[in-house]
Amino acid sequence: MSDPVRVLTTMAKALSAMGLYQPGHPARERAVDVAFEELTRLQRADPYAQFSFLGDEVVFGQAALREMGAWEWGRKLASVGIQRLEIVNMVAREEYADFLDDVVARLAMAAPASTAEARPTRRLSIRFGAIGIRGDAPQLKEEQREPTAGSAIAYDLGAEADAVRWMHDEVATRGELPLMEAEAVVRSLAVAMHGDSQMVLPLVQMKEFDQYTTTHSLNVSVLTMALAEHLQLSATDVRSFGVAGLLHDLGKVRIPKDILVKPGKLTEAERDVMQKHPVDGARLIVASDKNLDLAAVVAYEHHIMLDGGGYPKPHYGRGCHHASELVHVCDVYDALRTNRPYRAAWESERVLGYLEERAGKEFEPNTARSFIEMVRGWDQRVATVEQKVVKATEGG
Repeated sequence: MSDPVRVLTTMAKALSAMGLYQPGHPARERAVDVAFEELTRLQRADPYAQFSFLGDEVVFGQAALREMGAWEWGRKLASVGIQRLEIVNMVAREEYADFLDDVVARLAMAAPASTAEARPTRRLSIRFGAIGIRGDAPQLKEEQREPTAGSAIAYDLGAEADAVRWMHDEVATRGELPLMEAEAVVRSLAVAMHGDSQMVLPLVQMKEFDQYTTTHSLNVSVLTMALAEHLQLSATDVRSFGVAGLLHDLGKVRIPKDILVKPGKLTEAERDVMQKHPVDGARLIVASDKNLDLAAVVAYEHHIMLDGGGYPKPHYGRGCHHASELVHVCDVYDALRTNRPYRAAWESERVLGYLEERAGKEFEPNTARSFIEMVRGWDQRVATVEQKVVKATEGG
């Protein structure tokens, strides 16, 4: 049994004992002692630990704890708002016991939990709350919290960029999509978006042309989640739309690199290869995980225009999924805002003008207008992540 698993199982036993016995009872104190010892053991390796509880999934850092699948306490904790638990410093027994007491009380009342309710004069080593969707996001580590709207910020999304590149390599070489990694990236992006007192869009700047697919995937995911929240969609839809945005261009792993980064105009044959990526992406996603049907639909539809233009050509006229409508707008916005080998990036207002002009033709009009409203209202909350976070060039 791994250290993270022991921490969770002993914590669950302590919570059960605290629900059964009064404070001071030997069985209660013994259970807390054992749980605290396991937490201390884990923290000796790294004082910072992060657990996430999402449905039947338990994640430590960005790795799924397979042996904790369908762990009932994960669902219980999430039901009272503890979707993420962060240990940011070495914890004293008293603080850990206080935290467990608080959890027991909230479980008894079925009350949502958040460290926002803690006294501001007390520096907490244990932080908890919802995962980055609609407000109750957990605090980031102190060194990550330096949000400066409109400029470079201190969020380090290098791990997320590396994870996206690795996912693309796995799909290209093995034909398998690591779903847990994709969902972990989206969770991290959501936390970065909600790490300050107001929402920030941490958009990654491209340093080299052959990093485009990585940075574009991250940015479209961020923009899609922001637009979904702006439209007041449910937290579940926000996250699933974010995963779809992250994976929308997955089919580009099948495009030869010389076509993908070609500085000049594509030939007709090269354009045909490029325009296969929506179908290829949908097939790759469906083959990798049957639970990603929404992401597969979005991958297939994100270049289909409202007036029937775009690609691939549907066999019969039909509307696109709402998620595809959101991703389509966000995809075009980020693409036009990015330097490409064949043109310079457009200014934001020029792109918004293009979206406005094409609303009702290329884009679903309400979606396009909502996106324009969101970006114009949030201009001072768009922060570019320093280029240094994107370290390596894409392969394949």
